[in-house]
Amino acid sequence: MRVTKRTNIAIRVLMHCAANTGRLVTKAEIAKCCNASENHLAQVINQLAQLGFLSTHRGRNGGLELARPADQIQIGEVFRTLESPVPLAECFADADNTCPLTEACRLRLALTEAANAFYASLDPITLDALVCDNAPLIDILVPGKACSIPRRPSDLAAVAQV
Repeated sequence: MRVTKRTNIAIRVLMHCAANTGRLVTKAEIAKCCNASENHLAQVINQLAQLGFLSTHRGRNGGLELARPADQIQIGEVFRTLESPVPLAECFADADNTCPLTEACRLRLALTEAANAFYASLDPITLDALVCDNAPLIDILVPGKACSIPRRPSDLAAVAQV
C-alpha cells in the first residue's frame, strides 16, 4: 500500500500543529518547515479543517491550530478519512474499471482485508504519541521547545509496536 502525497502532507501539518500547541501557526511556516508547497498545503489544510482536525482563523493575526487535543486525534482515522476515496486497485474504482475479473476475483477481498488491517494498526496511535517525547522531531518543528502534552503509557506502547 502506498500513502498518497495528500495524506503525507496532512500528517506533517497535524504534527506541526501538535508541536506548536498554544499558538497559531501559518501556512508559510509549515511550508518552510515541512518542505511542501503552499498551494498544496492550502488544499490539505482546507480539507483537514472541513473534517474537523484543524481550526483555521482568518485575518492579519490568523493561522491554524488543532481543532481538538492531539491525544484525541487517531492516526488511523486521519489515514482512513483521507485515503479511502483513493481506489486501492483498478477494480475498486467506480469509473475506469476495465478488469473483467472483478466479480469473481478473490484478490479484491484480500486487498480489502489488508487495507482494513493497515488502518486498524494505526487506530491506537494518537497524534500526541507521534510528537511528544520525540526530541528529534520537536527540534525540527520547534527548536528549543519541549512537549507539554502529558504522556500515557498506552500511547508509547502503541507507537513502539509500529
